Order: sequence, then structure tokens, then C-alpha cells
Amino acid sequence: MTTKKYQSLFQPISLPNGIELANRFTLNPLTTNASSREGYVTEEETRYAERRSQSAPLQVTTAAYIEDYAQLFEFGPSVRDDSFIYGLSKLAQAMKKDGAKAILQLTHAGRFAKIALKDYGVVYGPSPMHLNTPVEHDVLAMSKRKIDHVIEQYAQATRRAIEAGFDGVEISNAQRLLPQQFFSPFSNQRDDEYGSQSLENRARFGVEIMAAVQKVINESDKKDFILGFRGTPEETRGSDVGYTVEEFNQYFDWMMEVSNIQYYAIASWGHDIYKEKARAGQGKGEYVNKLVHDHIAGRVPVIATGGINSPDKALEALENADMVGMSSIFVTEPDFVSKLEAGQEETIDLSVDLETLDDLAIPQRAFKDLVEFMDFGGSLPQESRDELRRLAQQDTSSYFKEFK
Repeated sequence: MTTKKYQSLFQPISLPNGIELANRFTLNPLTTNASSREGYVTEEETRYAERRSQSAPLQVTTAAYIEDYAQLFEFGPSVRDDSFIYGLSKLAQAMKKDGAKAILQLTHAGRFAKIALKDYGVVYGPSPMHLNTPVEHDVLAMSKRKIDHVIEQYAQATRRAIEAGFDGVEISNAQRLLPQQFFSPFSNQRDDEYGSQSLENRARFGVEIMAAVQKVINESDKKDFILGFRGTPEETRGSDVGYTVEEFNQYFDWMMEVSNIQYYAIASWGHDIYKEKARAGQGKGEYVNKLVHDHIAGRVPVIATGGINSPDKALEALENADMVGMSSIFVTEPDFVSKLEAGQEETIDLSVDLETLDDLAIPQRAFKDLVEFMDFGGSLPQESRDELRRLAQQDTSSYFKEFK
């Protein structure tokens, strides 16, 4: 029986389209590098998802890239053409095995598409740039034709997600992905209708993506298909602020005018993001999550994310949100929510070792980026991160099942 202290985390909640979720937890996107080099879903990937099918009632995949020049992770899943639908359907089935709603996150990394840079020697972004990392290279400014092509790719990726049996798609405007690059005055120096001269122009690309995605949903037979949104409400680079929470709130309102968004997940980089305070704007000094949650005012559920790795932190995050998103914690403790619901929070175990790897079904290549991300966010205890780092540096192949 759930401890009284945590009962609010287990109250059902309904999305605007009427879909009811059993509790307030969501499984956040986290790269496991489990797809093939070409982007096809593997059995190792579906096994990982199936092991976590009871972890949360709303689950979002890692970033699925929508075209060749969109790829961020070397072994991430692709949704760039119809040949990927079959494998994605297996992933959707695994995620939905115990009743969870499976959401495919659609992404375009833009100028941060490091795998596209490696493969093709070039990346696209809102404006031309010459950068020196990870190697010296040019960022090509997207033409109007390229913008139209990318928007259409978001639309076609949505169609493929529907055909693959997903319950929804999530459009990420977070963490410097392409739509956020257009909204940022740091990276957008265009002088056309998508340029930096006005908030409306900077918002145009993201709003047009949402309109195109919604059109596909409207034309499908899945009227309760979930359209999710993930965003970084305030952009900061050191002491500089690119845009304020108030500006991003306006951006979200414009998206709501053209699409039926069902939830808003807040995401950024760093430690304990759910407690981050605004650095500029009218709400300077206030919690970013509170500024967003107050503005949304119940129109859609707001999901707090970032560094939530204990029952008490989940409870604290819920003070300025409607739901709680976690990722790293489900890598080593897929049963976090069920244990908490049963009143067995003392049995929650965030550790990992060779003996537990098979049960946890962690893909072998997951260690490639996982340790770095967990170090950056500090979302797992230091000893667990050290053990993951140790496993990443040794040959663990004999502890993993073979998948063909």
C-alpha cells in the first residue's frame, strides 16, 4: 500500500483528449545506442523497452531522427523512411506490453547532428556558421526549400509513427535541437521570415512543424493520438540569456493555436533542473517550472524533469508540475514506481553490477553515452556512475545475450 506521504504521485490524471494515465510518472527519453548503425530497431532495444513496460504509464523513446542530416546519436533509431516502420512497430509493442502509452520522439539535431557531420562532412542550421568542434566545419544555412523539406519530414515521420502503432509523437524543442535553434537569437541570424527580427519570425519554423504534424493526425483514423511537446523554457549560455520564459510561453501559445498538444515536458541541461530559477524576464528569480505551470494554467499537463531520482524529489517536483519525468533512474531501477506504489520505497535500489545486467537488459552499447550523460546530470549516485564507467571500460560482452 502506498505510503500516505506519496499518494499524490499516484493520483490518476487525464490528458486533454480524455486518455487517463494511472499515475503521475513518465519515462523520459534516454539514449541507449541500441539501434543498428543504419537506425533499425534491434531485439536488444525491444528487450530493454519490454523490461520497463511497467515503469510508467506514459513512455517516450530516445530521439528518433527524421532525416539523414538530423542524426545526433550514432546508434539511435531512425524514422526517415518507410523501411523503419516494421522495427518501430516492435518497439511500440514492447513499450505498450503492460498498458503504457508509447510515444515516439521525433528529432532533428540541426547544427549539432554530429553523426551527419561525420558521415557527410556538413550540417544544417538556421544560419551559416564556422565551428571548430568536434572538428573544423561549416554549418550551412537552411534554404526555404530545405525548411519545407524538414517540415514535411516531421509530417511523414508522424504518419510512420501512427502506422507503427505508437500512441503518440513528441516534438522536441529542447536542448538545442533544430526547432529551438530557430527560436534562439544565439543561433538564428537570418533576415527572412524565419529570422531573428521578431519573436513571431523566430517562432515560425516550430509553429509550422506543429501545424504539419497536427494535419497528419487529423487525417488519420487515430483521433486520440497524443501530440507531446518538450521544450527548454529559458535559454542560457553562461551569464547570457537568449530568450526568456515569457517569450517561450508565447511560443507555446502560438503552437496551441495550430495543434492539439496533450502535454508539455520541461527539459534542459544540468543538475536538478526542476529547481532551476529564471535568470531574466518578468519572472527573474522564480522557479522556471512555476512560471510555465502558472502560464499553462491547466490547459495541458506539465511534466517536470531533470535530476529527479528519489521519492522525495518526485514529490517536490510535483509542487510546480502535474507529472514527473525520469530517465536515468529507470536504467538501474525499472521497478521504482511499482515499489513506491507498494509502500516498499526502502527496497528501491539504484546500484548496478555485472550480476544485475541481464535482468536490467541494458544494451551493451548503452555505456557509450550513458555514463557521460549521467555524470553531467548527477541523476544516479556517484557509486552507480562509477560502476557504469567501470563496466564501460571493460569487456562485458559475455554478460550480454547475443542478438541477431
